[in-house]
Amino acid sequence: MWIETVVFYFFATLTVLSAISVITMRNPVHAALFLVLTFFSTAFLWMLLEAEFLAITLVLVYVGAVMVLFLFVVMMLDINIAVLREGFIKFLPVGIALALVMFGLIYYALSGDQFSLQAMADPPPKAADYSNTKALGAVLYTDYVFAFEVAAVILLVAIIAAIALTMRKRPETKYQNPSDQIRVKKQDRLRVIKMEAEKE
Repeated sequence: MWIETVVFYFFATLTVLSAISVITMRNPVHAALFLVLTFFSTAFLWMLLEAEFLAITLVLVYVGAVMVLFLFVVMMLDINIAVLREGFIKFLPVGIALALVMFGLIYYALSGDQFSLQAMADPPPKAADYSNTKALGAVLYTDYVFAFEVAAVILLVAIIAAIALTMRKRPETKYQNPSDQIRVKKQDRLRVIKMEAEKE
């Protein structure tokens, strides 16, 4: 049992430190790499809770797809960090207020009966054929189907926003018009020149 406690505190500390590094790094690429480390350490914590499906989903979906897409967009947009940090002090009170509200909501959620030490001390044992994937799917598509659909819509909006950012007009970038390429004729691209054959 003490091994599980040591592993939990190790990965919990690693998760907190890497999450702090995400918001303190000046380089967005370094911040994204620390976010990958946060996902990996969180996946280990879920493995300790016997939530194998959530752990592998976190690694495959977020680390394998979302973070690769995020790094691709960050590198392709060539974000000017100095311009982004100009309004940091101006919006600092709003950020502090939102942080206090978030911590208040977390405290309210964790102070309930379902998160008490007595409720988590001795969880009931599961059967040998218990599948947390099946249980998660049953809860997700019955009790929380509306929240699941809202999350899907939010992700769709995020995808459209990412495409709109990449399609913005920049003077240093050369663009091609697909409709002009389709309407082109051979006379526009090829010119036949008639000339006499050369004689030695």
